[in-house]
Amino acid sequence: MDFISIYSQQIARHINGMLSVEEIAEMMEEPKLTQHGDLAFPCFQLAKHMKQSPNEIAKWLAEKIKSPSIAKVEAIGPYMNCFMNKKRASKQILRTIYHQKQAYGTHQFGEGKTITIDFSSPNIAKPFSMGHLRSTVIGNAIALIAEKCGYQTVRINHLGDWGTQFGKLIVAYERWGDEKTVKANPIQALFALYVLFHEKAEKHPILNEEARACFKKLEDGDGEATQLWTWFRKESLKEFTKIYELLGVTFDAYTGEAFYNDKMQDVISMLQERDLLVRSDGADVVNLEEADLPPCLIRKSDGATLYATRDITAALYRQVHYQFDKAIYVVGQEQAIHFQQVFLVLQKLGFDWAGNMVHVPFGFMLKDGKKMSTRKGKVVLLEEVLAEAVKLAEQNIEEKNPALGNKADVAKKVGIGAVIFHDLKHDRQNSVAFNLEEMLQFEGATGPYVQYTHARACAILRKAPVSQDMVEGLDDEFSWPVIKKLHHFPEIVMASLHSYEPSKIARFLLELSQEFNRYYGKVKILHDDPHLHDRLVLVACSATVLKEGLRLLGIHAPEEM
Repeated sequence: MDFISIYSQQIARHINGMLSVEEIAEMMEEPKLTQHGDLAFPCFQLAKHMKQSPNEIAKWLAEKIKSPSIAKVEAIGPYMNCFMNKKRASKQILRTIYHQKQAYGTHQFGEGKTITIDFSSPNIAKPFSMGHLRSTVIGNAIALIAEKCGYQTVRINHLGDWGTQFGKLIVAYERWGDEKTVKANPIQALFALYVLFHEKAEKHPILNEEARACFKKLEDGDGEATQLWTWFRKESLKEFTKIYELLGVTFDAYTGEAFYNDKMQDVISMLQERDLLVRSDGADVVNLEEADLPPCLIRKSDGATLYATRDITAALYRQVHYQFDKAIYVVGQEQAIHFQQVFLVLQKLGFDWAGNMVHVPFGFMLKDGKKMSTRKGKVVLLEEVLAEAVKLAEQNIEEKNPALGNKADVAKKVGIGAVIFHDLKHDRQNSVAFNLEEMLQFEGATGPYVQYTHARACAILRKAPVSQDMVEGLDDEFSWPVIKKLHHFPEIVMASLHSYEPSKIARFLLELSQEFNRYYGKVKILHDDPHLHDRLVLVACSATVLKEGLRLLGIHAPEEM
């Protein structure tokens, strides 16, 4: 049952085509005050067509609208407000959710289509910091939401496993490194060398030239440089895999920058054949003046390739191998111009599918109000944060529910879920302040609060399971806000995908949890009366939507806490 559609069609019948059903639906609002009904239609636009005041039109229309699904319509100033038939609507909504279970909120518009999602993409030989969390959890949530909408997704981890930083790292290892130390603790040891290189290079800039020369040797296939690079990559992937397992994140491909080394010349040749490459200060670039963008640098004067060269090559490879209908890049907002350049170069090459490539930017993870920097060693290691989160969750469970049988497993789900939810509840374009205390609070706008609400619903159902499929409907004032919220879940899923904004689902789950807990506090759910069964169905539907919503964010929903 779509409230907006029913109400919009009713209005359209009486206004002789002045506005379409779709236009009416777009104008519909939800009143801030519950006493003003469930939907409000502003009559300002009709006033232009009908040459009457919006207040008069609202009164006239209110008398015309009649439907079994609508209990009452009244004019409130220039608005015509609609009160849905709670019993009838709740019966339909609860029955739908109860029968569909976790399939509720599923859409089919993505069926038969493929989306590639490029996300996470940490740099080899650097620790997985809190700064990498954002791309990882935002990308994973978008993939899960896209799958809910019918898309086949290809999750790609475009590892930062090539570039001048490897020249720096090899120089640092050869000058100050020790094989035994690196083998004992690879990421920490290599990271320490990377930081040390930048400290030394500030006083001795010649080291940067040495690093560039070393990277050129690596590009040319030098045996010793390649051996070191292979070792650094292998050890880093082992460490990253541990993090991804903790977060419950998987990938279909780990094709990083180095994968495209032998494929870039074809792209350069293609650009030359189309007369798109021009020389600029010894380098090869594609001019993008028509889009008011700086030139896209394809090849430096020393012959070395750049990020743009690799991303253009990667896009061509992905289109051939995955035939994507849409390609999404979940990469920080500081790369916005880079992706504008890459997409435009592909369009200039004549590839129509380049119009279906999307950069999904996000803000920084801040520590003490500043962006974290791997060069200066100012990072907070994600693995340490996750371990601390699990530890604190375990302490909290020990205090509140010492008899819980599977404390370690629940603590893991709650602690890691808290970290993920803390990130995803923010609009992705906003920067997020790293605050361990805030993200681990078990009350307020947090993941544990939503998980606890789900566990509370499960506890009720353990005491009194739903015994039959029949639903009669509820019309009390406390159940209706919960039912209305549940009804919105499918549209929230769709809106979240269209805006690439998992925070819409996170905020929805917080609002649903608040409404459910308010209901729990006001109503004796297990009271033995004719409405007991329907109340239990409402609890079951709430548990279903909370669990499915958390799943779409990459978070588990324990049944006990």
